Amino acid sequence: MPVSRRSFTKSAAAIAASLSLNSLIASPKKYNIKAKIVCIGGHPDDPESGCGGTLAKLSNVGHEVTIIYLTRGEAGIPGVSHTDAAATRSKEAEAACTILNAKPIFAGQIDGDSIVNNEWVKKIHELILQEKPDIVFTHWPVDSHKDHQAASLLTIQSWMRSRKSFDLYFFEVCSGSQTTGFRPDTYIDITSSMDQKRKAVYCHTSQDPDGIYNAPDCNHGFMEKFRGQEIGVKAAEAFVRMQGVHDIVYASK
Repeated sequence: MPVSRRSFTKSAAAIAASLSLNSLIASPKKYNIKAKIVCIGGHPDDPESGCGGTLAKLSNVGHEVTIIYLTRGEAGIPGVSHTDAAATRSKEAEAACTILNAKPIFAGQIDGDSIVNNEWVKKIHELILQEKPDIVFTHWPVDSHKDHQAASLLTIQSWMRSRKSFDLYFFEVCSGSQTTGFRPDTYIDITSSMDQKRKAVYCHTSQDPDGIYNAPDCNHGFMEKFRGQEIGVKAAEAFVRMQGVHDIVYASK
């Protein structure tokens, strides 16, 4: 039977939604699918350090990646005004997105003063819906930084309001000191994209990228190696996939 453009688009979206994250990376040509990926982080550098290797792998095989920064990192440079810090960190984020081949969006909240209320639930939901994502990444909600928590909770609300129309994955940042109680169920081998990720993180010169990778209270370099060891590769990023009622019922059968 003839296939209309509308029916093909719906079919493509259904296939993308049904594919695992690993399948979208490993076999995009097999399914002829260009998925839409959104990542929501509290500040510039969070998406890059939390899942930059995975975002790079997705964009490298042709998927469309958008990064939504909840804030511009206004309070993130000691001794510098919010206005000047926001300008610096926005430029750093845009440079990082160029390396990851991602589109940057700044949601408009203020670093250190993030808000979870009805107005912002609606705003973030509208931003996400505009992108029509198949997969969304955000912070694990149990985190010592309230901006990370806010980004996560606002994203969870959007997932629920969209009737779970996209797959939702949580990433970790500075596990132990920020992300807490994280028990991953999904891993992505980032051996081939770890250098690309590192270049994106190192765009954030104002944030001490050496510290992000090597400081005892953060140490993303160790995190990549440890997650890699868990699945037998050089470097990996780990995630928790949000499960809906259908997933739980299906898994119990």
